[in-house]
Amino acid sequence: MKHVVVLVLWAVASMSYAADTPTVSTPTASERLASARQFIERKGWSRAQLDLRSLVRDEPDNADAHNLLAYTYRKQEKPNLPKAFEHYKIALKLNPSHKGAHEYIGEAYVMDRKPELAEKHLAELERICGNKTCEEYVDLAQSIAAFRKANP
Repeated sequence: MKHVVVLVLWAVASMSYAADTPTVSTPTASERLASARQFIERKGWSRAQLDLRSLVRDEPDNADAHNLLAYTYRKQEKPNLPKAFEHYKIALKLNPSHKGAHEYIGEAYVMDRKPELAEKHLAELERICGNKTCEEYVDLAQSIAAFRKANP
């Protein structure tokens, strides 16, 4: 009987310890994207890149992660357009109808002084949106127009 009491006490003690032991869970993809977006809103490009590179490593087929990672490369103080183009192209390969990636790669082409390539993505946005009034189309059209006005 003594052995049974000791065994029961040990089992209860083990369960209590397990209940008090904190568990470490890996954030989900949507949680990591949300975190990156918060850093992006505050222009915390490096911190957003950490989250996004981790997400891209764990989920290489996540078009949103590639798109946002490219965005951080493009928007940082010293833009890294080669890295931005690399990840925009991956995002578009994964999701050819990704409106955000079409808009942003078009804006990257404008930054790279290649508006004719940006216009190809503008045409693709018109096809995807079915009009010329979706936000992504309007934003890219304005970027191209501003570039053309400044560089006749």
